[in-house]
Amino acid sequence: MAQNCEGKEYRESIHAGAWYPGTKKELTQTIHTYLEGARAKVHGEIYGLVSPHAGYMYSGPVAAFAYKTVDGEEFDDVIVIGPSHRHGFYGASVDTKDGRKTPLGIIEYDSELAEKLISLNRNIIYEPAAHAAEHSVEIQMPFIQSVIKKFKAVEIVMGSQDYRTCELLSQAIVKATKGKKILIVASSDLSHYHSQKEAESLDNLLVDAVAKYDAQLLHNRLKTDSCEACGGGPIITAMLVAREFGATQAKPLFYATSGNITGDHSQVVGYLAAAFFKGEEMKVGTELGFTEQEKEKLKDIARTSIEAAVRGKRQSEIKDIPKRLKEPYGIFVTINKHGNLRGCIGRMIGDQPVYLSCQKMAQAAALEDPRFPSVTPDELKDLEIEISVLTPLQRLRNTEEIVIGRDGLLIRKGMYSGVLLPQVAAEYGWSVEEFLAQTCHKAGLPADAYKSKDAEIYRFSAEVF
Repeated sequence: MAQNCEGKEYRESIHAGAWYPGTKKELTQTIHTYLEGARAKVHGEIYGLVSPHAGYMYSGPVAAFAYKTVDGEEFDDVIVIGPSHRHGFYGASVDTKDGRKTPLGIIEYDSELAEKLISLNRNIIYEPAAHAAEHSVEIQMPFIQSVIKKFKAVEIVMGSQDYRTCELLSQAIVKATKGKKILIVASSDLSHYHSQKEAESLDNLLVDAVAKYDAQLLHNRLKTDSCEACGGGPIITAMLVAREFGATQAKPLFYATSGNITGDHSQVVGYLAAAFFKGEEMKVGTELGFTEQEKEKLKDIARTSIEAAVRGKRQSEIKDIPKRLKEPYGIFVTINKHGNLRGCIGRMIGDQPVYLSCQKMAQAAALEDPRFPSVTPDELKDLEIEISVLTPLQRLRNTEEIVIGRDGLLIRKGMYSGVLLPQVAAEYGWSVEEFLAQTCHKAGLPADAYKSKDAEIYRFSAEVF
């Protein structure tokens, strides 16, 4: 344990140089690269995050999606909760040292808050052995240092993860932090050492419980081994605390496995980034007047088309088609898996009945998107489908007319063209200039190509469901 001239004791980061870079320069560059690659935005006030804790080369790109959402924020305290991997004990242990040293510098702990938490419940203690070599909390700290401008930290390690311990710890945190601006970080990996297929099946149930913001459902699934998470208790605790603070929604931001990095899908570990927040997601697109029955019919058509295409079966005849779906519209079919894009293909021009375009675009999204391998039969149960029915294209002369959330963009220059849907700019929180630049990038053009005299810029909107 390191001491400075004032007699303070700072916990050393013993995993630096192994689990993540050990020099300030390399660690700064690594985290910067991960954050640059993370496209994550939450519209609302964030109270809690879920972040993985494997070595940075495996889980760092996923963790960046969580931390990107609080980049530049300030908090009175950031409370990091992780599971105990190396020392068995009951309850939760709060680190009472003065701070932690990382390659990026010193993090000051909120010692007063730590002592207050310990005083509130006999199952909340300081157990030195729980912190001596625990990586689950340590590995979060350089990311926190990199994105949050001002804070003090509290590190908590959970020795038991039963629901009662989660409740008691959450109640103590809420009581002890009254009047403060707090961020809770739950440190957890998901399933361990299953095949990619098995891991995705297990992890999908955890991601689903998080998305539903249902702590009890998550606990029940973990208890019955329907899903796995070494930090299930920290996630549940963060959900409970964030809800008490005012969070009303949960958003899975990104999911991946170690197999996505190593290429070895025989034994993988699952990783999730998620946020708990208060506020409503930005409304995207426009209303075209489709009824709920018509929307569900289009989704059924897309789902049936995808399944037939993936299984190599003949497309079935579409029956009982509502009159509205026989009208011509442009349409995009987007396939997501565990919250991650899995395929997206569309038709900009409404030159045939929308139900037929839906069928064709769904098949193409599953099998023909050049960015992804074809969807496999094993993946069908994990797919989510989003439909975007388009308004006609409108040529723009002034980019100031673009409204983020309402408008999608098509940019064409020579033989190059690129399209981004309205929901993309809203999800990533882009400015108009960033939206234009990203659409150029999608077209394979320089970021400022939209400024060229021969560049054509079109906007459109969509009803998204």
